[in-house]
Amino acid sequence: MPIRTELIDELLKDYKKPEDMVGENGLLKQLTQALVERALGAELTHHLGYEKHSADGKNSGNSRNGTSPKTLKSDLGDMPIEVPRDRRGDFEPQLIKKGQRRFTGFDDKILSMYARGMTTRDIQSHLQEIYKVDVSPELISSVTAEVMEEVKEWQNRPLEEMYPIVYLDAIWVKIRDEGHVVNKAAYLAIGVRLEGTKDVLGIWLEKEEGAKFWLKVITELQNRGLKDILIACVDGLKGFPEAIESVFPGTQIQLCIVHMVRNSLKFVSWKDRKQVVSDLKTVYQAATEEKAQTALEEFEQRWNERYPMIAKSWRLNWTRLRTFFGYPSEIRKIIYTTNAIESLNNGLRKVTKNRGSFPTDEAAIKLLYLALKNLMKKWTMPIHDWATAVNQFSIIFDGRIPVK
Repeated sequence: MPIRTELIDELLKDYKKPEDMVGENGLLKQLTQALVERALGAELTHHLGYEKHSADGKNSGNSRNGTSPKTLKSDLGDMPIEVPRDRRGDFEPQLIKKGQRRFTGFDDKILSMYARGMTTRDIQSHLQEIYKVDVSPELISSVTAEVMEEVKEWQNRPLEEMYPIVYLDAIWVKIRDEGHVVNKAAYLAIGVRLEGTKDVLGIWLEKEEGAKFWLKVITELQNRGLKDILIACVDGLKGFPEAIESVFPGTQIQLCIVHMVRNSLKFVSWKDRKQVVSDLKTVYQAATEEKAQTALEEFEQRWNERYPMIAKSWRLNWTRLRTFFGYPSEIRKIIYTTNAIESLNNGLRKVTKNRGSFPTDEAAIKLLYLALKNLMKKWTMPIHDWATAVNQFSIIFDGRIPVK
């Protein structure tokens, strides 16, 4: 509904500086307060069925019964309002419901700050500094606690029947457990949909990263409707590939090359690292598997005397490393590394670094979930060159790509 220019002019006749509009007692706050109270009065009129002072109210069985004070927390600061009452006490306001202490959108601001890793104290200070609103730690906890129902629904939602690629990895978070701070693994699964967009399939917490728990995760994904994965990209955890294949026997496993290089460098002195990385690159960037094996032999001849564990590790894992050599370049660059999930993990580490530790598993899950929602907002476009990749998948995995 358009607002008359004359009304705007009347409201702004004493305007001189920005504080008159947005200050602690500025026009916006006064106007919002007045509109809220008038709207609540209109709701009560609708509830009673007659206007204030109308003769229709006589012997109606219910009437107005004054107001009750309430202070709302809002973007404009603490806002005192008067909420109308009826004599029977059955009036249920809709704009500001009974028990509601925050104006619409205020909770979203708390959740947005929490999702970016701000501590309770940071949020308190920010709301006081920007909005002149005092909030208690209990209020912040109650707002964020409501997220857990959303988490449970998200964690148990049905999945698509097929994800051509699934990335699986874990990050570590510190959580208090029986009076001690312990490291726990937060397991993450990212699926690439048939149209090429990414989706986080779930997040799970466990005291340590192990193949046994990954088996539980994979089984849960299956129980939620996932029937087929073409390629699973994983780190080098022992028993991990076998855990996946026991649930999805047709899935090809690709060990993350980045993880392999990173693990190889554990054996290398600083002065040799740059050259070792360069020589390993000739292995995993080879045009064919045959050329890659030749490059690995050359690497072994050059470095085996000083770092014998590197070539040995690559040979032991070669069966799982070689998968991407069987694919064209468009697919290779998508599956040879778990960078998709590594990037997500880096984003999660940024929001958890302000926390020395979490008081409970639930607190950790809550923050990780909100942070994930924030990060996933950027996932609007398909993976680069996905159209080419999915067409090649349909040839390589004949009959396994659903036709829509």
